[in-house]
Amino acid sequence: MYNNRKYVIGLFFIAIALIYIYKLFSIQVMDSSYKLSAESNVFRKVVDYPARGLVFDRNDKLLVYNESSYDLLATPNRVPEFDTADLCEILGTSVESFKAEFQKAVKHSRYKESVVFKQIPKHRYSYLQEKMYKFPGFEVQKRTARKYEHNAAAQVLGYVREADPKYIKANPYYKPGDYVGVAGIEKSYEEQLRGQKGTKIYIVDVKNKVQGKYKDGIYDTMAVVGLNIQSTLDIDLQEYGEKLMQNKVGSIVAIEPSTGEILALVSSPGYDPNLLVGSDMAINYPKLLADPYKPMYNRALMACYPPGSTFKTINALIGLAEGIITPTSSFPCNGGFRLGSHVVKCHHGGSLDLVSSIQHSCNAYYCYEFTKLIAAPKYGRADSAYSKWRRRVQSFGLGTKLGSDLNQESG
Repeated sequence: MYNNRKYVIGLFFIAIALIYIYKLFSIQVMDSSYKLSAESNVFRKVVDYPARGLVFDRNDKLLVYNESSYDLLATPNRVPEFDTADLCEILGTSVESFKAEFQKAVKHSRYKESVVFKQIPKHRYSYLQEKMYKFPGFEVQKRTARKYEHNAAAQVLGYVREADPKYIKANPYYKPGDYVGVAGIEKSYEEQLRGQKGTKIYIVDVKNKVQGKYKDGIYDTMAVVGLNIQSTLDIDLQEYGEKLMQNKVGSIVAIEPSTGEILALVSSPGYDPNLLVGSDMAINYPKLLADPYKPMYNRALMACYPPGSTFKTINALIGLAEGIITPTSSFPCNGGFRLGSHVVKCHHGGSLDLVSSIQHSCNAYYCYEFTKLIAAPKYGRADSAYSKWRRRVQSFGLGTKLGSDLNQESG
């Protein structure tokens, strides 16, 4: 019996030893989370943000460029008591707002730096630099902010804002604090404009204090500046169009017929694109959204408008193609066109041929032409005639998207 007990105790210790061996193997080999945690306490990876590409008009006039901007970071455990009101006055923000951001940093980590104020403009940064000695535990990270050369083409150019969690989840390239193009050219050409982020790796101690570059920076990567974009816009024509549309609601689109290039795309009312730059964006964006005239709504791409008298030329071409009319065909326009109790008036009077009907934009002429097409014996039935007419209309592209590279186009 004593011998049996000896074997049982021996097996018990062997089992415990095997459990410890397995656990150590699991922690050190199979589970990388501890390794990553240890590395995060030794290394600090600092993102080197590239400048976004510039945007030019068709004549090489600069439309969008970058201006130096700065983020204020804090490492909470290294921040002693300081004059919060003084710092907030330098930054141009409220004490309450700053305290809320600082508490977020404390909650995130007392030993790691966090952004507590974003996009400090250049004029405030220069003054802040003189006063940084008063605020130990804070440091500045250089960024770039978009600037727009002209107070025009806001809906075409779009704007840049911080990527939200939903966008980051769908696009793993982006991390919290990254900026992304929203609407217009900024969005359509985001991958080209954004460039490629670089990384610098530093060795830090247990209190997150930098001790130097890891292996003299051999694993650092350089940021790659974004590509420049040349648009088809003519900024002079764009500004002229916006001037014509002042105090009006509507849109103008000017297209080069030979190529389909958009020379001007005006949506009125518009807004100054520089309103959505830097820290002022948080104030201006809600105001623009609340504006009853919807300046952020791109009427040129998203609104629906009746084609108006330009539709008469399409009907003229359909009538000629279907043999319903000839260039000399005329209809009596005195009193306009009457169908039951409905009357389409004509402001000219008399009889007009095809060329004159276009010259005078005669409403009645094209009502007569459409009636003749619907009643033409060669189609057999009115619905067959209408289907033929509708297919002809669609062949001109009406009711379909143009397929431009501006992403807000509605069908």
